[in-house]
Amino acid sequence: MPDTGAPRVYGWLHPSVVVAAVFSAYAGFAQFSATAALPDIAAAFGTVTEGADGSITAQAGLSGTVLGLGLGVIRLASLAALPLARQADRHGRRVVLLATTAVALVLTAASAGMPTFWWFVALLALARPLMSATNAVAGVIASEEVATVDRSKAIALVTVGYGTGAGIPVVLRGITDGEIGFRTLFLIAVPLLLTLPLVARLVTEPDRSARLVEADAATSKRLGRVPPELRGRLVLLCTLTFFVAFLTGPVNTYLFLYAEQVAGVSPGTLALVIPFAAILGAAGLAIGVRLADRYGRIPTAMWTKVGLAACGVLTYSAGAWGALVGYVLSLFIGSSYAPAVGATAAEIFPTSIRATAAGWITACTTVGAVVGLLLFGWVADVSGSFSVASWVVSVPCAISMIGYRFLPETKGLELEESAPEVA
Repeated sequence: MPDTGAPRVYGWLHPSVVVAAVFSAYAGFAQFSATAALPDIAAAFGTVTEGADGSITAQAGLSGTVLGLGLGVIRLASLAALPLARQADRHGRRVVLLATTAVALVLTAASAGMPTFWWFVALLALARPLMSATNAVAGVIASEEVATVDRSKAIALVTVGYGTGAGIPVVLRGITDGEIGFRTLFLIAVPLLLTLPLVARLVTEPDRSARLVEADAATSKRLGRVPPELRGRLVLLCTLTFFVAFLTGPVNTYLFLYAEQVAGVSPGTLALVIPFAAILGAAGLAIGVRLADRYGRIPTAMWTKVGLAACGVLTYSAGAWGALVGYVLSLFIGSSYAPAVGATAAEIFPTSIRATAAGWITACTTVGAVVGLLLFGWVADVSGSFSVASWVVSVPCAISMIGYRFLPETKGLELEESAPEVA
């Protein structure tokens, strides 16, 4: 039987939490580079026709359907993150985190040399589930290393890490006015890989998971095995996560393509917005932490989700200013949403299946993003309007906020109180 004494916990700025955020930054860079460089990718593998018929294909280089299908394949590959993340329950968080990050960075760098769009997609599809698992396990580590009073802050710190990594390609394209090229951008994974041995020294196994791994808990032997008593809440949380990704997948992915190729925003202008967006994103995290800790995880998640849906429509419905304002507000509101939903995901499942639950949530995020990408691209092609497509993905997301009312509120509870092990 595992040790039932109180586990060791630390503050949210403890090195183990900070390094989890660093690994999340690796994941953010690897996963968001394709989104930030999408205009370059579409132009490099397709043909941009100046002054043509105004179709998505003529403006971007590849059709919305082709881009949506390619990006959907990459996203869909994240389904493999479920068995990868599940291994963190069986073998420990640390070994899985290090292995998935190293292999993913190698594949990301290798994708820079691919000669065609579909070869490029294939390599990123191999890297995607590894980085999804990295981000999921990093969040689990952060949540397990702290007490409940610091959990929202720890989740926020990991979110900052991911956002920082995701912002690197945007800033680099901006300061070079788009001249850096997507191939050079992806090769940045090489120096990141070289830093891995140094960062790995700071990664420790959370006391909570170490006890179960050492005790060889029976629940850790079944891949994706969730006790019947907890399947309902897992299905509900996965469904709610699906609708968030159904919105944010296409809204975030097509943003830079739309802003540059359709709305006429230059990469330099986008880069100037990044610092302001980063400040608002940090403010959003701070506000989200306060709301989640003071008013509860559930109401915070509900209303920030509605705000995200509204931003999705604004981003694609008001030209250049709408794209810029919508982007900034999406970061602010999305950052406010993250601590509440991240804390809830960690606090409603016991330690023996917490990484497994994170894997399932990642899988449903993937499916939601893929469905959203394909539908968004198809609607944009058929209607000739990004605005119509944004309404199609935003409305279902807003309606789904009602589902959070059926999840338990965990504010103020330690993990062992909010989610005790099921016999």
